[in-house]
Amino acid sequence: MTDSAPVVTVSGMLCDATLWDDVRHSFGPRVVDVVPTAPSIAEMAEEVLVASDGPFVLIGLSLGAIVGFEVLRQAPERVTAFAAMSTNAGAPTKAQRTGWATFDAQTRRGGFSEVVRDSILPTMFAAPEPPAHHAGRFTAMAEQVGPEAFRRQLAAQATRTDATASLPEVAVPTLVLCGTADALCPPEFHRRIAGAVPGAELHALPGAGHLLPIERPAEVADHLTDWLTRCNTVEGNACPSS
Repeated sequence: MTDSAPVVTVSGMLCDATLWDDVRHSFGPRVVDVVPTAPSIAEMAEEVLVASDGPFVLIGLSLGAIVGFEVLRQAPERVTAFAAMSTNAGAPTKAQRTGWATFDAQTRRGGFSEVVRDSILPTMFAAPEPPAHHAGRFTAMAEQVGPEAFRRQLAAQATRTDATASLPEVAVPTLVLCGTADALCPPEFHRRIAGAVPGAELHALPGAGHLLPIERPAEVADHLTDWLTRCNTVEGNACPSS
């Protein structure tokens, strides 16, 4: 990785670029934010690849990291380092596909706000009823993304495939962050990712939920700052172990 490589952030489903506001200071001077809204994971990867010229550091959360796996598959030469948070490299389950179809139908009938408030918000933080300021930030992001983009994100989720087999081919410094109280993507998902990517480092934040940059910004920023600093000072494009 070089000092000139920008950081490209890729937000999760129903999240906009404000997801990163409390940790943005850890990214360095050049940051490009991508809110993926294409109707397939492959097309979302293209959204990332056209967002900047040349190589970049990719930092993704949830759906954003799933898109990151596809970016690494399509164009590994473009990515100089990869941070994956609160995510899952596996293929969708039958239950997930059913849930996404239900959300899509409810949204199509005008129930977008109810889906966000009643079905999705309770899974975003460590507690099903998060503090009001956390709930407010998530619902504000969701309203900014809007129902039509949400439906495209749901369609994209349904195109996911199991990325696990390609993870041993990842040849860049990789950081994996998760919360031990994440209802959507538990630590086991992240142990599998970190175990498959050569040299990856894993940090689990005790008692944290899904939206780590909002719920635990100081710890996330510390991990990112330390990791990016070590990556920038190591030759051969490999981070040292922490």
